[in-house]
Amino acid sequence: MEKIAFLGLGHMGAPMARRLLAAGHPLTVWNRTAAKAGPLVAEGAVAAGSPAEAVRGADVVVTMLADPAALGAVADAVAPELPPGVRWVEMSTVGPDAVRALAARLPDGVMLVDAPVMGSTDRAADGTLGILAGGDAGPVEHVLRHLGTVTRTGPPGSGAALKLVLNTAVLGGVAVVAEALRLADALGVDAGTARTALAGSPLGGATARAFAEGVHFETALAAKDLGIAVEVTELPVVEAVLAHLRHAAQDPALARADIAQAAARIRTPAGRSRSAA
Repeated sequence: MEKIAFLGLGHMGAPMARRLLAAGHPLTVWNRTAAKAGPLVAEGAVAAGSPAEAVRGADVVVTMLADPAALGAVADAVAPELPPGVRWVEMSTVGPDAVRALAARLPDGVMLVDAPVMGSTDRAADGTLGILAGGDAGPVEHVLRHLGTVTRTGPPGSGAALKLVLNTAVLGGVAVVAEALRLADALGVDAGTARTALAGSPLGGATARAFAEGVHFETALAAKDLGIAVEVTELPVVEAVLAHLRHAAQDPALARADIAQAAARIRTPAGRSRSAA
């Protein structure tokens, strides 16, 4: 079993790392907030004090980090420690430019696969994520199968690119549902009736996500993802959704909350509490 270094133990990273540990892989973990490693250490993982320490002796490095800046900082610390033959699986949502920048930092002989995931914390915990793998995923596909279903997307960076496309569609759909329900309220349509009708429409999936419970896609991270997307090309609708999310994220509690809470704020008419919506 390959020795794995897992860097980044947030809402998604921790359950993903736990899946790899349960599969029998020797696992070293690192997180910027060291206390988050505690539960995994109790289950048999080894905690490292730095990213460089975590990857020493690893066969596979997995990163699940917040944004391109965090990935760049980790790459600068880790790259000098990587001998030829190490396989780096980058699973964060950072966009293809960040993946290319990471590839440029790596020593010769280190293989990079970009493999961001679709799905939230529930699917991370039960190993049913959708994994969008760009590059030569073959040597690590048996590892990734512990986390979910692997879809080959093409050359390096294509997984990161497709993840931006899919997240943009999901977040746009959730915002449209929220505004449609706001319109229903303004027109005097019963909220339950409108929600049921939307659930049976082509926006059914977005409606379910707008009211989802027991999952976690942090509003601030959703805004980060759309911020990367709008830098690529002109996306007027996405710009409007991004403005919604950034406004919601000004509330520190809402910034850390799931996007369903941001959707609740969008659908709430001005002057009314969210509990009344």
